[in-house]
Amino acid sequence: MAENLESEVVIDAPVERVWEVVSDLRRMPQWSPQCRKVIARGPIRQGTFMLNINRDGKLWWPTRSKVTDFSHQQRVAFRVLDNNTEWSFTLVPEGERTRLVERRDVPARGTTQISRVLVDKVLGGEDDFEANLVAGMNATLKRIKASIETSKAGPRA
Repeated sequence: MAENLESEVVIDAPVERVWEVVSDLRRMPQWSPQCRKVIARGPIRQGTFMLNINRDGKLWWPTRSKVTDFSHQQRVAFRVLDNNTEWSFTLVPEGERTRLVERRDVPARGTTQISRVLVDKVLGGEDDFEANLVAGMNATLKRIKASIETSKAGPRA
């Protein structure tokens, strides 16, 4: 069964700067090794629907999602409608620094049947798939950290 996954990084910037970057989920293709495009229906806020285009090697697939939490400077989360998992970024202030936590949570009932079959038959099985997700989470956070810490003028649009 799919597991909850988590990765975190401490960024040498205040929560306000980190929030400006992670709260605009349309920017995820800049950091995520798997997400290639995010198409949002309107501004990112609770209730916004998104279509995400993902890639892993030669495999391409879309996912549909809905923003489930948009707590200013605290947390942004979205549920992937195709598999019921929830992805989130939580910001924890630590003085002038910010701990950024990325999570993938699986509901108690598990993921959808179609998701389980695709992970097993197409994406290498649960263990390999989740190891790849954690590596992607680590890479995403590393890239967000580098982008924020090297940009003295703040995030770019």
